[in-house]
Amino acid sequence: MDGLGVVVMAAGRGTRMRSEQAKVLHQIVGRPMIRYALDVARAVAGHSVAVVVGHQAAQVRAVLESALAEESGGAAVHIVEQVQQLGTGHAVLQTRSVFLSGRGSAPAVYLILNGDTPLLQEATVRALLQTHRTAGAAVTLLTAILDNPGGYGRVVRRTEKGASGAVHASADVVKIVEDRDASPEERAIREINVGTYVVDGPFLFAALDKVQPHNAQGEYYLTDIVDMAVTQGHRVAALPLTNPDEGLGVNTRLQLAEAEQVIRQQIRRRWMEAGVTMIDPASTWIDAEAVIGKDTTLYPNVTLEGKTVIGEGCEIRSFTRLTNCAVGAQVTILDHCVFADSQIDEQATLGPFVHLRPGVRVRKKAKVGNFVEMKKTDLGEGAKANHLSYLGDATIGKGVNIGAGTITCNYDGVHKYQTVVGDHVFLGSDTQLIAPVTVGAGAVIAAGTTVTQDVPADALAIARVEQVNRAGWAARRRALLATEQQVPVKPAGKRTAASKVSTKKKRR
Repeated sequence: MDGLGVVVMAAGRGTRMRSEQAKVLHQIVGRPMIRYALDVARAVAGHSVAVVVGHQAAQVRAVLESALAEESGGAAVHIVEQVQQLGTGHAVLQTRSVFLSGRGSAPAVYLILNGDTPLLQEATVRALLQTHRTAGAAVTLLTAILDNPGGYGRVVRRTEKGASGAVHASADVVKIVEDRDASPEERAIREINVGTYVVDGPFLFAALDKVQPHNAQGEYYLTDIVDMAVTQGHRVAALPLTNPDEGLGVNTRLQLAEAEQVIRQQIRRRWMEAGVTMIDPASTWIDAEAVIGKDTTLYPNVTLEGKTVIGEGCEIRSFTRLTNCAVGAQVTILDHCVFADSQIDEQATLGPFVHLRPGVRVRKKAKVGNFVEMKKTDLGEGAKANHLSYLGDATIGKGVNIGAGTITCNYDGVHKYQTVVGDHVFLGSDTQLIAPVTVGAGAVIAAGTTVTQDVPADALAIARVEQVNRAGWAARRRALLATEQQVPVKPAGKRTAASKVSTKKKRR
């Protein structure tokens, strides 16, 4: 909206969360709560956005700056600090220098959002702005009608008498009364203030300058501007939410969990409508920034975290968790896999029980099987690591066969070293590659070999103790064991020299 300035209030501690962390930093579906309000603000702002921080200001600022660095374009965002948390009216007042700096025209209208309303939708905010324009109001509120409004500020509307003599509430609001300050009659009102406002530009800061802390908390309430608007003869309008839950703030751990469930369901529905199959949607957890291609199938208990991107036509089996991974098209990931910060190219197959730590790339058509762990490793196109292996700090070429029990010994207790394996190398089972080491293309490493030196291309490397066969040894051992089992046990007591000699002869 042209000329629209947006204020996002994110200064409070959130004492009911019972946490050392600022409330707006608690995560919902893999994102700090403040990110949801920031996204809405930037989507509708035509002037600029001011975010008010306070409690743990440095940490909140860092999260905001990280978000802004990831998302270029959109309205300019300014971060201002409320050093003393003296109420919502005081918080908004801190943004005056952002909007009235004299470097350009001031906003014609302000939208005021809370940083703890992650369920609020952009479409609802646009409807609120439209209501403000249509009503010609100085202030417009977003409200909700609840069966149990206890604890929330009540919206008191002007009453009018109809032609029949019946008294009813009009569209105009006359005041907002905080729950602790409300009379019994006012507490019976079910319409509550959500805390989202649209305010005319010339009115906002002039009114805030006159707000006084005449309340039990000694705070400057933003809601007081409603009384001022009515007193000055301005209209105050309100838009009730169709879905009351959408505008309610997250103040407790229970509400945090409830908001998480709502947003997760929205995400699942969106991806299923886009062509993704979920065998059991309720057990499938997808973070807000994950992306999934059509015709991909997610089995029960799959978790996609962070900025994971899944290509088209993939199959991801149960109890698999991917965090910040990029997966190409037609990839199969079997059960019980854990991947983080890794890239998997198209048509690869992985699992079950594969662990990819950060920095792994699995190339096209490669296969990684049971109980294989990799870290900072590039596994070449068509390569196979099918069983019981650890590959770390390694570059492995095309078509390499990695036998069961192969490990790269990349750490000497102080430093990490690289292993390089050329194309089409065959690594026999139980191979140990003592880094730094290079195995040339086409080489064959015999099973049980400990590779401590570079291996030339197309060479055979064998490094193990020479096998020795001792003929008849096993049979003699069995006979000896049988003889010992037949020797009677002597009673305890002092033995003579003759008896000791006799025993020795029997054992021979």
